[in-house]
Amino acid sequence: MDIEQLTLQAGWQIKAIEDVYTFTKKPKGLRLEGYTEVPFIPMELVPLGRIFAEDWNLKRTADLSSGTYFENGDLLVAKITPSFENGKQAIAKIDRPFGYATTEVIPIQEIEGTSDKFYLHFVLFHPEIRKELAAKMDGSTGRQRLRKEILASKKIPLPPLDEQRRIAHVLSTVQTAIEQQARFIALTSELKSALMHKLFTEGLRGEKQKQTEIGLVPESWDVVELGSLAKIGNGSTPKRDNKGYWDGGSIPWLTSGKIHERFIEQADEFVTDMAVKECHLPSVKANSLLIAITGQGKTLGNSAIVKFETCISQHLAYVQFHTEEIVPEFLLWFLQTRYHHLRSVGQAGGSTKGALTCGYIKTYPVPVPAKDEQREIASIFVVLDEKERNHARKKEELEELFRTLLHQLMTAQIRVNELDL
Repeated sequence: MDIEQLTLQAGWQIKAIEDVYTFTKKPKGLRLEGYTEVPFIPMELVPLGRIFAEDWNLKRTADLSSGTYFENGDLLVAKITPSFENGKQAIAKIDRPFGYATTEVIPIQEIEGTSDKFYLHFVLFHPEIRKELAAKMDGSTGRQRLRKEILASKKIPLPPLDEQRRIAHVLSTVQTAIEQQARFIALTSELKSALMHKLFTEGLRGEKQKQTEIGLVPESWDVVELGSLAKIGNGSTPKRDNKGYWDGGSIPWLTSGKIHERFIEQADEFVTDMAVKECHLPSVKANSLLIAITGQGKTLGNSAIVKFETCISQHLAYVQFHTEEIVPEFLLWFLQTRYHHLRSVGQAGGSTKGALTCGYIKTYPVPVPAKDEQREIASIFVVLDEKERNHARKKEELEELFRTLLHQLMTAQIRVNELDL
């Protein structure tokens, strides 16, 4: 049963957007001579996953050869792929009565006493409605547009105005909580980055610094090659078409995709004893460092610690420490500060499939302070990392709640007066 049929059963109306909202037009006789500059919102500044569009540029009115007029408080809907499909839409929040946007933006206003713009903002997030509109976009591949006429004629469920506002309030509450978690994640990440730079150059003891091949470090710290502290090598991938290597396997085996977990606590794939013997898979001990030596996206150059004994693919290098004087987590966080450098080295050959080598990793210089200072520095980042992950988990839970409420409220499966947030 589709969204319209479900809401009709609740006694709601089904209306075309153009019947209950208006599409903003520039007033006749509007003169810009009195304005030197006006807010200008290009499509990229229409936010994704936020309620308000609060960022804009100032553009000289003399340079406004084209653009879309909008008024403060309008709902701005991006009409070009993939922005429309992703949900780039928000309520304009500027410090002037009006502004301009690029022509890829459609501004919409509510009709007093009939409709609520925040309600429409959330209606257009419903996957069924968005999918239907996306299917009607036209234009060249990758640059398709949603025509205003198509959006205007789209029929939506319309409860009474008071219920529209209460639905929008509930969803706004959850959306605001999601935005808050996103801000917490960003702030924690910024703090972690700032502390990494400070602690790996100044340490915790207020020592004088010395210049080394990795930059300034405290005077008491040594800088040594990683290969002097550990055994370093990489794994391999047993042939997928050989069932004897995979079926019934019980030995953990990791791909480079696991590197993003930072602290790897379980495997997704397992190989057999036959695979270990015939494919010469090294056994990597628990608390070893793993470094992605190839990979797309953000994988190459990233690092993690594995918490159990495992085998790995050829796309990962292992760093298995043979000295008790090293705290693996300390070097993990140091390598996070060297992520971009490692990526640049891996991609230096010009290949789109850039790669690091185990030989290079063996010679990579790393700092070694006293073990107690390593432990203290590592513990700071472990706490911050867990804080960041907690916020990410909360954000995921809120996003799932939002999706559930969005569907159930828009289809009248639950009513707002039944909710207790």
